Amino acid sequence: MTEPEQKVCPRCGVRFECCAPHRCWCEELPALRKVNPESDCLCPQCLKEACEEDEKGFTLIELLVVVAVVSILAALLLPVLSRTKIPAKSAKCANNLRQFSFSAQMYWEDNNGMTFPYGGIAQSNGALYWFGWIANGPEETRVFDPSLGALFPYMGAGVDFCPAFDYTSAQFKLKAATATCDYGYNWYLAPPNRPTVNTKSINHPSSMALLADSAQVNTFEPPASVKSPMFEEWYYVNQDPTEPNGQFRHDQRANVVFCDGHAGVEQMVAETLDQRLPNEMIGWLRLAILAPQ
Repeated sequence: MTEPEQKVCPRCGVRFECCAPHRCWCEELPALRKVNPESDCLCPQCLKEACEEDEKGFTLIELLVVVAVVSILAALLLPVLSRTKIPAKSAKCANNLRQFSFSAQMYWEDNNGMTFPYGGIAQSNGALYWFGWIANGPEETRVFDPSLGALFPYMGAGVDFCPAFDYTSAQFKLKAATATCDYGYNWYLAPPNRPTVNTKSINHPSSMALLADSAQVNTFEPPASVKSPMFEEWYYVNQDPTEPNGQFRHDQRANVVFCDGHAGVEQMVAETLDQRLPNEMIGWLRLAILAPQ
């Protein structure tokens, strides 16, 4: 039988007997993940203390430190993550506008270059607009049918809504029972109750807006009021002297698609921000991209 081996504990320096390779007293203790300093064996007292240390969890102070660090990192990262959503929403919106423009160009080809009418035309107990039909009745209750819009046959379906238009806002007011369209048609291409325009007469289609991000502040139709203004979808864009209707919802910029099919971004005309709801960034687009050149 092998004699017990005499060892010195690397922790406390005490001499003790180790019975390895035969059954030793330390086999009854749980295995350690790591012993510091490293050693093939500790004395009975140091090994018990090491086992107790190994089983300990985080202290309250350690947990509080971890929570504090995680909170700081979250506070630093969340604004960055939020900012990364802005370009994604703008890109999706621009893609929506391009779909409209492709359909518009097919419409023009089929109609000798004439633009589609803005609408507001009485039809079937409702009004027909360029994006669809809205039934008569109180706002927020009216039926909406996008399949009757001038461009629908060329798209085969309705275009998605702009992801940056805040339909969930408590200050948003529906014009129909459901969301309808959050883009505005250039007033100068098809003014209401006036003849449409022949696109062949547009000298600079690359600088003439077709559609743009739009919205308008409403203070005159319940539940909106002068004291509680709300914003709503708006279906055309121009330089209305009293009611701005461009919405610069993409980091203070508006997406615009032009008559040649390309999409771009526009800044608000200086000092035209509608102060009734300044957070909604509603103001004027440049007259140079709206009016005939």
